[in-house]
Amino acid sequence: MDQRPQDYLFKVVLIGDSAVGKSNLLSRFARDQFHPNSKSTIGVEFQTKTLDVEGKVIRAQVWDTAGQERFKAVTAAYYRGAVGALLVYDVSRRQTFDSVGRWLEELHTHCNMNAVTVLVGNKTDLEDTREVSTAEGRTLAEAQGLFFMETSALDSSNVTAAFQTVVEEIYHIVSRKASYFSFPNSEKGDLAHGKPVVLQADADGRRRLWCCSS
Repeated sequence: MDQRPQDYLFKVVLIGDSAVGKSNLLSRFARDQFHPNSKSTIGVEFQTKTLDVEGKVIRAQVWDTAGQERFKAVTAAYYRGAVGALLVYDVSRRQTFDSVGRWLEELHTHCNMNAVTVLVGNKTDLEDTREVSTAEGRTLAEAQGLFFMETSALDSSNVTAAFQTVVEEIYHIVSRKASYFSFPNSEKGDLAHGKPVVLQADADGRRRLWCCSS
């Protein structure tokens, strides 16, 4: 695990129907592993990975939420504090694409409305059985104001790029808006000396700072 002191900690959630490949996307991103026989996530799991963005050390804490409806009440609390999301569907299963609107509604109910969101069409390795075209995915993303990317956890296509897009865009928002936040004098001093800014409360109870508030 990277032991460098972090400048930022961003909480990102993976959402979408069951079996669209969320867990394998996270596994590929965090550990460069793929598990062809992985089982559906029960409840919530998370992994962390450190990224360098414009000279800053950013730790992405990515939460993998179960897609099954019966876990909805369990996972709802885990949206809170998230400043980014990857909304995943399976390009070979149209019903998972049709569920995107419902997942967006749930995200906006439990999370900051301005959380950076990437619509991800996963399993492009299943091109022969594709049911959702790239153009359809891009059109929906544009209509909803989302970033868009197609990926394959199996062959690694665009996986890192999808997560990097979320993290970099959150960082750019923080960079643009940091000067507009009001801090007590002591916290202003900490920021001036490069102390970490955390975007959600963690286990140590550190201050909650919303980067995306209007």
